[in-house]
Amino acid sequence: MLKYIFRAVSRGFSPGLRRFSDVKVTENVAESPAFPHVIEQASLYLHWPYCLRRCTYCNFNKYIPKEDNEDIMAKCLQRETETLLRLSQVSCITSVFFGGGTPSLAHPSTIAKILETVSNQVYLSDEAEVTLEVNPTPVGMSKLKDFHFAGVNRFSIGVQSLQDEHLKSLGRDHSSLEALQTLEEARRLCPGGVSVDIMFGRPEQTIESWSNELSEMLRVCDDHVSLYQLTLERGTQLFKQVHCGQVTMPTEEITAEMYRCARKTLQQHGFQQYEVSNFAKNNSQSHHNLSYWKGKQYIGVGPGAHGRFVPLGEGGDAREARTQTLEPDVWIREVQQRGHGTRRRIQLGHLELLEEVLVMGMRMTKGINHKHWELFNPELGLHEIFGASPVVQELLQSGQLILDDRGLRCSWDGLALLDSILPILLLELDKQSFPKTAS
Repeated sequence: MLKYIFRAVSRGFSPGLRRFSDVKVTENVAESPAFPHVIEQASLYLHWPYCLRRCTYCNFNKYIPKEDNEDIMAKCLQRETETLLRLSQVSCITSVFFGGGTPSLAHPSTIAKILETVSNQVYLSDEAEVTLEVNPTPVGMSKLKDFHFAGVNRFSIGVQSLQDEHLKSLGRDHSSLEALQTLEEARRLCPGGVSVDIMFGRPEQTIESWSNELSEMLRVCDDHVSLYQLTLERGTQLFKQVHCGQVTMPTEEITAEMYRCARKTLQQHGFQQYEVSNFAKNNSQSHHNLSYWKGKQYIGVGPGAHGRFVPLGEGGDAREARTQTLEPDVWIREVQQRGHGTRRRIQLGHLELLEEVLVMGMRMTKGINHKHWELFNPELGLHEIFGASPVVQELLQSGQLILDDRGLRCSWDGLALLDSILPILLLELDKQSFPKTAS
């Protein structure tokens, strides 16, 4: 249940791309001159790769620094930002997100310098959303005021759990009290601009303990909550512990009930679900993450960051999926030598772009409206692609999927089954985009 779609988009989520090398790539309509606003703007993600320790469940691109090289990391992040902004030729950055790793380990002056670099190159509104992920330790909390002064106006607090024994087993380096104190300070600085990350499906967790924890969290949180299901990833300490029988994970049925419980509880407390794992009230949605889900351009800077943009600066006319070099020391050398550490770049064909628009758009409770789909595919609308499919009709009749004059979206119940719905929609998109011809 939801193991694929709960992965954190904020870290540069990249849906699996199928290669269609034997298919002629059609014009990328969304990036044509007819839709200049699509390529004039982008969001910006910056990856700070360092952590003080590795959590038992974590397989993100993060490293324990051997020495203090913040100065060189800051300079390289600035330089790669300059390079990729020039390459994209965007005129406006709509939002900035500092993720990691643990970006709250960075000095606030580093954040200020990077934001200044962005402002010197393109338009960055004073009202633009600038988010920083924060590890709720005393050190992280002590920097919040300076981060805010540097230009951060939204904090994403990695609480993960309010149970100290669970925090310890997950390898987290904060306590529940420290998390609550960090939340309080963040809310004081950015009222309405604080998001809480909390994790379910943890080892030994029960539905009752999860319900109690949610109630406690809702008494202290701000206007945004992100839920993440803990998944076992190969190579992690937790994976080894589970397979050795040292710890037990909740069953799929229990985690499904935890998700249902959380959705219901959050709704009762005034939170509106706007995406599979995100809930907000008082219009406090994450504009940065919404740009991913709406298929907009984004530029990824830093070790292992992902990006999706048209490289107009070198004559490109189609969106590329770009991945930066993972290992920080290697990435630093590449940035010093050529201005960026792009390790892989793949030009997205028309079908691949549509697949990403579909996968990301269906995460949202509003789904994909007809006008939005037409931006990327004016030849075939949502009704033409999905309306006549018998298997899609079954989903519509069962109430899991909705296709109407608003667009295509999952129902309340269907959203919890998105993992099983997406493969059906992707297959139908493939069939309609490249119909088989009789031999």
